[in-house]
Amino acid sequence: MGIGKPVKQVLILIAGVILLLVGIALLVLPGPGLLLVLAGLLVLASEFPAVEKYVDPIRDRAMKAAEDSVSSPLRIAGSVLAGLGLLAAGVVWWLVPGLPLGGWSTGSSLILSGIILFALLIWSYKRVRDRRAAKAE
Repeated sequence: MGIGKPVKQVLILIAGVILLLVGIALLVLPGPGLLLVLAGLLVLASEFPAVEKYVDPIRDRAMKAAEDSVSSPLRIAGSVLAGLGLLAAGVVWWLVPGLPLGGWSTGSSLILSGIILFALLIWSYKRVRDRRAAKAE
């Protein structure tokens, strides 16, 4: 017995909106936040065709941002430092309840942001490296 179409649409809507919101939050951080915005739009477009018109422009910008984020060792180092800073801030906010908005919720969201930044940075680096290798052949 499968889930009904309305339930599937709600689940896809929730997943797409979460990806979109996390991507938007990552736009202010160093790293490829547009990739999560793109992922959110792709999830939403799978069930809501009206969203498809936004996918291609965001895809172009996201792929350009992914390439730019790993275009130089300085940018990679900056992104790695930002990720480490997010992880450290998450641990501090988790363990020091006297801080503004201190506690597990803020700490875990900062740690999750750092992990997402590292995952997207690795993906971007591999994608650019593979693309350069293909051009060299």
